[in-house]
Amino acid sequence: MNEKSSAIEKFRELHESGCFVLPNPWDAGSAIYLEHLGFKAVATTSAGFAFSKGLPDGAAFVSRDMMLEHFREISAATSLPVNADFQNGYADDSENVAANVKLCIATGVAGFSIEDNSGQGDNPLYDFDLAVERVKAARAAIDSSNSRVVLTARCEAFLVGDANPLRTSIDRLVAFADAGADCLYAPGATTADENAQIVKAVAPKPVNVLISSNNCDLTLAQLADLGARRISVGGALARAAWGGFLRAAKEIKDLGSFAAFADATPFGELHGLFLKRSSTE
Repeated sequence: MNEKSSAIEKFRELHESGCFVLPNPWDAGSAIYLEHLGFKAVATTSAGFAFSKGLPDGAAFVSRDMMLEHFREISAATSLPVNADFQNGYADDSENVAANVKLCIATGVAGFSIEDNSGQGDNPLYDFDLAVERVKAARAAIDSSNSRVVLTARCEAFLVGDANPLRTSIDRLVAFADAGADCLYAPGATTADENAQIVKAVAPKPVNVLISSNNCDLTLAQLADLGARRISVGGALARAAWGGFLRAAKEIKDLGSFAAFADATPFGELHGLFLKRSSTE
């Protein structure tokens, strides 16, 4: 079994029992450090990556080829399985979704997500039938590539202001599961009860729960108890890093104080980690 196939199998095994955290690095350095801390897998964050490039989040701002190169960079930086945030697959119709999925698989990722957010303000979710066909197309592309890459299907109802986001999410995620998704995900479902209902609806397939600043009071133990199998944090780690940077920069600008540097990660810790990694390559 080659290294890529091994990572995919490890990623599949992580979904089979228990509950694991899938943190989201935004560049090679943060991916390396998350592996150093002992996490078992990582996932990219479209928002964290976009912000690092000085761009807004979204497929309209970060091109497909830029995103694919980012997937290659993260996959090369770590031996861990990498799940790719592939947004809407950079296509509306199912045929082009399938073509782009094959490009995504070729970057070395162990999994990826496809969302049903159309990016159109007047109709922010793809029509139900099209949304399902897009998941089927992604599934077919994986199967035709003789890969066991993990397919996560996302319903964005909570994020686009749907009138009944929980009902919409459940209806769509059940259909996505039937269409061949391996894992289901409704980002923006914040409460334990909302996520418990989603877990029950798509069982036995695993559910990814997003933890961010609006539901960070939930714990891994609580989420495991309600049946969640995978916990990701989206752009929250990147925004936490931005928070530290902005606090220090504003203190310098507004107060002439450099006191925030006292909390900075020591140079030697980061330099030593990356030096050790470079010497073994």
